[in-house]
Amino acid sequence: MAGLFDKQADLYLDARPNYPSEWFSKLADLTDHHGLAWDAATGNGQAALAVAEHYERVIATDVSESQLKLATPHPRISYRHTPSSMTDDELVELIGGENSVDLITVAQGVHWFDLPRFYAVATRLLRKPGGIIAVWGYNDVIVSPEFDAVQYRFHATTLPFWKYPYIQHIFDSYEALPFPFESVGMGSEGKPLKLEMPKTTSFEGIIRMFKSWSAIVTAREKGVELLPESLVRELETAWGGSDLVRSVVYKAFMIAGKVRV
Repeated sequence: MAGLFDKQADLYLDARPNYPSEWFSKLADLTDHHGLAWDAATGNGQAALAVAEHYERVIATDVSESQLKLATPHPRISYRHTPSSMTDDELVELIGGENSVDLITVAQGVHWFDLPRFYAVATRLLRKPGGIIAVWGYNDVIVSPEFDAVQYRFHATTLPFWKYPYIQHIFDSYEALPFPFESVGMGSEGKPLKLEMPKTTSFEGIIRMFKSWSAIVTAREKGVELLPESLVRELETAWGGSDLVRSVVYKAFMIAGKVRV
């Protein structure tokens, strides 16, 4: 899905929730070594920065050059553009070679991938034994009964503008996501680990999150405005006013595993 988030890269950087640090500590505890990690579909590097707290080197890749331009520099992270034209062998060589990677992470992105191809590359790259792959995503944000009623009605209007069948995995909380790796106790194929991500945000922040959805951009390109001012005002009233800062909770889900031997 090359370029899907190019047009709202700045919104994506600002609006998305932060992944809890304890997730990365638990994943790091599962790997035998901490030399090299690969964060695929890194976007602006949000997950890569957390991974770099536990690994000596992180290769963070994305098909979107505009996202990578907004990535936060870090001495242990190498950001690399990986166009869809890159071959599997080229990608394996770029990351570090076969049997070299201790941890592979994909945050809110694996559902867009050519899964058989990605999993084949991951299997080649992961250390055997000792390497771990973890994929996760999130969907619902829980605010309040009043706000949630309006936002769910708004979300229903976006459904025709998402990229199917890819986004269905997010709607299904990865419960139908193929994942051909052996469970390591943090979710498994068909049974993702259910998680929560608390975030303190303003009304402006939640609106920017909505605007970062690819469906909003796709609809606008087709002449449909899914977030008109009238709806923004209705959401603002349900939020409790534009000046109110709220604690919200994002519903997340993760699957982690190792290569079957």
